Amino acid sequence: MTEGTTSAAQGGDTLTRLEQEGEIAADYLEGLLDIADLDGDIDMDVEADRAAVSIISDSSSRDLQKLVGRDGEVLEALQELTRLAVLRETGDRSRLMLDIAGFRAKKRTELAELGAKAANDVKTSGEPVKLEPMTPFERKVVHDAVAAAGLRSESEGEEPQRFVVVLPA
Repeated sequence: MTEGTTSAAQGGDTLTRLEQEGEIAADYLEGLLDIADLDGDIDMDVEADRAAVSIISDSSSRDLQKLVGRDGEVLEALQELTRLAVLRETGDRSRLMLDIAGFRAKKRTELAELGAKAANDVKTSGEPVKLEPMTPFERKVVHDAVAAAGLRSESEGEEPQRFVVVLPA
């Protein structure tokens, strides 16, 4: 087997594993929706080398907001429980991302704008900019936006008060 064939096979294995994670997560979340008597459809995908599962609803997303909670706290907890369900089934730790009612997608857009604005402020002033404490997901989005603007950033502090500092070039 050639080296190119090996990496293609590994890529296929990774995709298959991530799809399996998504299916396990979807089954777990469907059970949760049934128990909570909430309507929602499950959408599965693979994004950036991780399984991505979304719960969406045609009806009022007000019901699903209960699963998001204040500032996404319930969503974060459900994501962790879903990752544990995948771990139980596969024996492997999952980096699965869960979105409910588009909350995380909207948050990603807001954070990308925040990162771009902070990068612009640093370019203008030449001084580092410290942002408010964020979750690991939020920091990752900001770091990506800052890198896209051509600057670098670092995370500082201890959880749960860890924050991003955008640095001059």
